[in-house]
Amino acid sequence: YLMSFVHLHCHSEYSLLDGANRIDDLIGQAVSMSMPALAITDHGNLHGAWEFQEKARKKKIKPIIGFEAYVAYGDRRQKERPKDAPAEYAHLVVLARDLTGYRNLVRLSSRGYTEGFYRKPRLDHEILAEHNEGLIVLSACLSGEVAKNLQFGRYDRAKEAAEFYARTFPDRYYLEVQDHGIKGQDEVNAGVFQLSDELGLPVVLTNDAHYLRREDADMHDTLLCIGTGVLKSDPNRLSFDGEESYFKSADEMAELFPDRPELMSNTVAIAESCGIRFEKKHHLPGFPVPPEFADDIAHLRHLAEEGALERFGDPLPDEVRERLDYELGVIAKTGYAGYFLITWDFCRAARELDIPVGPGRGSAAGSIVAYALRITDVDPLEFDLLFERFLNPERVSMPDIDIDFCYERRGRIIDYVREKYGSDSVGQIITFGTMQARAAVRDVGRVLEFTPVEQDKLAKLIPNSPGFSLSIGEAVEKVKELKDLYKRDPRAHQLLDYGRAIEGLSRHASVHAAGVVIAPGPLDEYVPVCRDAKNGGQVITQYDMVALEKAGMLKMDFLGLRTLTVIHDAEGAIHRRHGVDIDWDEIGLDDPGVYEMLATGGTPGVFQFESSLATEKLRAMRCDRFDDLIAVNALIRPGPLDTGMTDVFIKRKRGFEPVEYPVPELAEVLDTTYGVITYQEQVMRVANVLGGFSLSEADVLRKAVGKKDAALTKKVLDEFQKRAIERGTPKRKAAEIADLIRTFGRYGFNKAHSVAYALISYRTAWLRRHYPAEFMAALLSSIIDNTDKVVRYITTARAMELEVLPPSVTESRYKFTVVDDRRIRFGLGAIKGVGESAIRSITEAREDKPFESLFDFCQRIDLRLNNKRVLECLISSGALDEFGERGAMKAALETVLSEAQLRQREHDTGQESLFGSADSVERRDPQLPRTAPLTEAERLKDEKAVLGFYISGHPLERYRDLVEMFALEANTATVPELRDRRVELACVVTSMSVNVGRSSGKEYCKLIVEDFHGTAAAMVFGDVWQETKLLFAEDAPVLIEGQVSGNSRDEENPPIFVDSVQLLKGMDASGGIAVCIELREGDEAHPGEFTNVREVLASAPGDGALYLRWHAEGNGVEPPMLASSSLKVAPSATLLADLRALLGRERVHLIRG
Repeated sequence: YLMSFVHLHCHSEYSLLDGANRIDDLIGQAVSMSMPALAITDHGNLHGAWEFQEKARKKKIKPIIGFEAYVAYGDRRQKERPKDAPAEYAHLVVLARDLTGYRNLVRLSSRGYTEGFYRKPRLDHEILAEHNEGLIVLSACLSGEVAKNLQFGRYDRAKEAAEFYARTFPDRYYLEVQDHGIKGQDEVNAGVFQLSDELGLPVVLTNDAHYLRREDADMHDTLLCIGTGVLKSDPNRLSFDGEESYFKSADEMAELFPDRPELMSNTVAIAESCGIRFEKKHHLPGFPVPPEFADDIAHLRHLAEEGALERFGDPLPDEVRERLDYELGVIAKTGYAGYFLITWDFCRAARELDIPVGPGRGSAAGSIVAYALRITDVDPLEFDLLFERFLNPERVSMPDIDIDFCYERRGRIIDYVREKYGSDSVGQIITFGTMQARAAVRDVGRVLEFTPVEQDKLAKLIPNSPGFSLSIGEAVEKVKELKDLYKRDPRAHQLLDYGRAIEGLSRHASVHAAGVVIAPGPLDEYVPVCRDAKNGGQVITQYDMVALEKAGMLKMDFLGLRTLTVIHDAEGAIHRRHGVDIDWDEIGLDDPGVYEMLATGGTPGVFQFESSLATEKLRAMRCDRFDDLIAVNALIRPGPLDTGMTDVFIKRKRGFEPVEYPVPELAEVLDTTYGVITYQEQVMRVANVLGGFSLSEADVLRKAVGKKDAALTKKVLDEFQKRAIERGTPKRKAAEIADLIRTFGRYGFNKAHSVAYALISYRTAWLRRHYPAEFMAALLSSIIDNTDKVVRYITTARAMELEVLPPSVTESRYKFTVVDDRRIRFGLGAIKGVGESAIRSITEAREDKPFESLFDFCQRIDLRLNNKRVLECLISSGALDEFGERGAMKAALETVLSEAQLRQREHDTGQESLFGSADSVERRDPQLPRTAPLTEAERLKDEKAVLGFYISGHPLERYRDLVEMFALEANTATVPELRDRRVELACVVTSMSVNVGRSSGKEYCKLIVEDFHGTAAAMVFGDVWQETKLLFAEDAPVLIEGQVSGNSRDEENPPIFVDSVQLLKGMDASGGIAVCIELREGDEAHPGEFTNVREVLASAPGDGALYLRWHAEGNGVEPPMLASSSLKVAPSATLLADLRALLGRERVHLIRG
């Protein structure tokens, strides 16, 4: 069939928060309208170009790659707008006619960001002329240079612009007309036709398609509101006129200018002249090979052999030799020797720079070549890891080696790579944040003026757990309450419709946390680039990870892993304090003390195992070997948990259930996991052992099953069954095993990754067990800027019987440091308002001798770095406590500072000699005044202000027993794990912010609350706030009750929506709190002790009940029993202290009455 019209001006979702078209939908619409070609022209960028051309070809649509450029009216490098310019910039549609045109398109889009960025990535006439070859240019919409001058009545200027483009793009420049029914468009179009007649330039018809269908106009308008952060009701906001900016049919377009058929046929002529075929090839940078080696594979073989001899000894064991030769053969065949050499080089460089490198990550840990090169620290033979899972000659795709580095110095390694390969050849990678279901509901709800409570109520009705989540559309169908709201509430109906339409659209661009791309030459000769506005304007790719890989670029993940820094810092402290150098190769993986610690809940700070789920599973299985750690990494994921694999594993390990293998031949494959298929490598081994699949074929099967594609899975499993039966497996058994692979293979975890990360877990656990002070100091230092985590880990340290001392200018360094085996000194870097240079000045000043007084301290430090505000922060934190009482030091500070500055000036100018002679009057140092000391409340408030928490005490201390009672159910550390659940939290209010709802006009309050475990957010709305606001005050100890939000956008700190508040003060006398005494076998042998207990109880009458709980040997703990219906006590701090003095702290506590 003949083309009649082709859309040449369309915006996809990559015109962020402006284009509402998904690429798939645009292509689908073109197919349904019999348009065999299509252009996508996003604003200033080519983000979607690779995805578009790939998907379009699959649907037999010719892709025309382009973008709508921003063109400066003057020089692209000048930020000032020329005085006579009609706007900040003009639009211009630029399309690639051929491969040369595509390369110029890439250069133009890139240079717009790297050279012309000012609010938008701008080009200018100069750069367009420089890169004109192979491009077709359209004059664009009403914001085009021609149209904008016509709107201002400057026909001559419009003509000059058209003449420039016609000269620059001979026979490739088209004037563009549109008809969206916008005011002034007819006049502009008339001017365009006049220019066409006068200059002999062709005209083309386009529609500025920002959304798919006419009825999507309002949804697109909502998206614009989200993008510009305004309410839909705002009359002064940016909006599109009318509802014509959609993807129109050829018939609709023909109706716009029925007497000018050439406008339609010109779109076809342009489409026919465009044609790009990308070459399928990899663009790998070359690695410099020393002259003694013929090529990179010879160099790699030499390095691998040398490394293997270091790892395994000389001569190499046969199995090592065989595996090494096999892997090197595959690497040579697939052409990836250079890839390995590049990775080896930067791992080697990191170690030389003393930058910690992780033991491995992902499937690369299955390679013995990577182990020999010290890219990984995992011996694949020891753990039966498979090279084919990493690099399979039967599915040739670029190998993927991800490397973990110390998070503090990861940037140094990226700098090394830039230096080695050229800064213009190395860039980081873009990533796009998309509108998730709940976030879309909240975004739309905000611009439609739903209250935060209404937004949250609707959002929380959409399931969003790791194991079960639904899209908005699915939730409307499957969640009854949401379905009912959708049917009966017009506002909710509208919100959910808009939310469904925008869900999944790209919302914003950012830099991928780890991705780095290395090109053989300047990056913008291969892919388009832009700049990251947030990080010093560093160059990043316009293509995301997926597109880059398909474009044949070498991408690598340089991940910053905080735990590596913790291990490195702990090793350094151990060396300094004990003279011990930790050699992980020498330390085995079989320390019973480590496993006993993990099996009894000693997991805080241990990599991967800090969550309550991991802690519970380690305890349940009574972990006692390294294989258990590998397995837990794989088993605490939604698939194994939902299918019951995790419970089966634990029961079999504990001997509660017999270990069974599907067939005896699989015992060796499944023995470490008690017959449960847990890892992807086991799926491959099953196919290999029973089906006779080569490991390469088995990897293809593994990947097919993991894709959850029913037809593909059936095909590969049918082949497995056929081959297994041919090799002697009974038909029924073969079918059973195929079902096992189908079920467990979908959830099987990459064992290579699990082993590598279990190594890190073991190392942190070993350090925690053997060097607790060094480990906890390193752990606290690693999160020094995260107050909540500092509080949490200080709580952990105290539970480990470590004392965390307050900061001290005499002893503290920037980070937390070890004083002795049981004490850690707080780091000065955790004090707010005290910078690193100020701390350096303090540590340098004390090198000769200790500070003696506040004045001595002020006189010796650099007061340009340590100004009055810094010194106030140091006083408030307790870092200067050794010099006097905090109130007195604050009162003296002005005088002390003034005298210290005077003496520093005298010293610097040599005037101190005037006062240095024997007969001169001696000047006295300023002394601290006698003032009233700060109250405990003032002191704690100051600490909270500068440390983010309390260190010398706590406002809840006097209520500790009450707080600990409630903390058994919930505390601030467990709130993030209690989403959508009701909680009671005993806490102190540390900050309040009262606001007024924009639509409701009612007050609501945002709170930050704290307990002994950390902080949590809370919100109090409407009537609840009005009824309870007198109970709230900063530092007020309260019991709050409410529902934890399910808001997916606040994963770290979901707020509690409070609906009930009680003051803790007086609660212990309310009758609702009881005292519980724990009794144990043998207590009856000490009747005298309990006579004293009776006397203590009798001396504290009140309204609280007394309960007894019996611990029977071998029978566990019985529920508490009421001691006497008539005996009532006052559960006060005095009573608890007296009882604990007699019985021990752990045997007396509070419970609900």
